[in-house]
Amino acid sequence: MTGHFITFEGIDGSGKSTQARLLAEALKAEGRDVVATREPGGSPGAEEIRRLVLEGDPDRWSAETEILLFTAARRDHLERLIDPSLAAGKIVICDRFADSTRMYQGLRGPGLRKVVDDLHRLMIGREPDLTFIIDMDPTTGHARAKGRNGTEERFEDFGADLQVQMREGFLALAKAEPGRCVVIDGDGTPEAVAARVADVARDRLPA
Repeated sequence: MTGHFITFEGIDGSGKSTQARLLAEALKAEGRDVVATREPGGSPGAEEIRRLVLEGDPDRWSAETEILLFTAARRDHLERLIDPSLAAGKIVICDRFADSTRMYQGLRGPGLRKVVDDLHRLMIGREPDLTFIIDMDPTTGHARAKGRNGTEERFEDFGADLQVQMREGFLALAKAEPGRCVVIDGDGTPEAVAARVADVARDRLPA
């Protein structure tokens, strides 16, 4: 018995966290066994790393150090939650996964994307069955993210230019992996976007 692994990706402020939650709620209401989780985090050790990487000054860590920290958190998350849940036949819905590391860290220097991919193959070795990329205008998304005034704003503080790069990177990823990635227009009410997501999910999930 194997489960189904669904991830949500997108720039800051795209609404992907809301959409991950709404899909989990919708599938649970249909009687499906769903585990909702997030990255970085999802396991006790990974949550500790989350605080290290998402809080503080933008220059607190180099991109290379972040790659190592995120990979360590992901490995713990995989061992303790994702793999056991999938082995039990559950649907795992994760707010961000390796594609975020490919964008946030992999785009910030020459050769870093290869470092991310090489570490992923070595230490993680799993891709989602389905990835939703919630597409949003970078200026709108960045303003929305900054307006949250939370404590985890370290990546938002890199500025709107990084969001532009990441949007281009996510769209290029979707084009390169159309069997896994589905781009969803993030404009509209959360409910309207959720309806688009749910239509795709129900079409892709086993009956």
